[in-house]
Amino acid sequence: MAYAAKNYEHLLGTRGFSDKSLKAHFKLYEGYVAHINKMIDFLNGANREAPEYDEVKRRFAWEFNGMRLHEAYFGNMTKQSEKLDTESDLAGQIAKSFGSREAWEKDFRAVSAMRGVGWAVLAWDSEGSNLFNIWINEHDSGHLFYSVPILVNDVFEHAYLTDYGAERKDYIEAFLKVVDWVEAQKRFSNVLQLSISHTY
Repeated sequence: MAYAAKNYEHLLGTRGFSDKSLKAHFKLYEGYVAHINKMIDFLNGANREAPEYDEVKRRFAWEFNGMRLHEAYFGNMTKQSEKLDTESDLAGQIAKSFGSREAWEKDFRAVSAMRGVGWAVLAWDSEGSNLFNIWINEHDSGHLFYSVPILVNDVFEHAYLTDYGAERKDYIEAFLKVVDWVEAQKRFSNVLQLSISHTY
């Protein structure tokens, strides 16, 4: 069954993000979805002893994670952002893992501002019951095994160059103002429920 690109046009008009930039970003995401479908079709019919099969198989995680990370990123943005509920499970865990909400944000900003292209991700390790701010490089390097993304920031240049040029810190500031904390809490609640009912 083919994957379908999700529609994020409801984000048009988001403060700090021009429609031109968002539309270009949506198109890039749609390209990942299209490539995944082409790769699946190719792999299903490919000669598994051919070198082309090996190369497409190696590339698969890069394209697939590019699709999913963009979905997580657009999915945790909103035009009507509210502050994280201080009584929520996520707020409590952030304080436990980082010492305070302010300490978490300072570290998340630092990860988002790191040199290079990639993703800044607040990830939950259910095995150790801990949150980490991590750097995912080029989609498929830097993931923590078994961890689940709770909040994702795209810090590839295409996410901010149109609106902010080389001023990535201004982009990070804009992103943090449009975080959908309701969605982040939902992701965290869902993974807590899973960790209760499953063991590795």
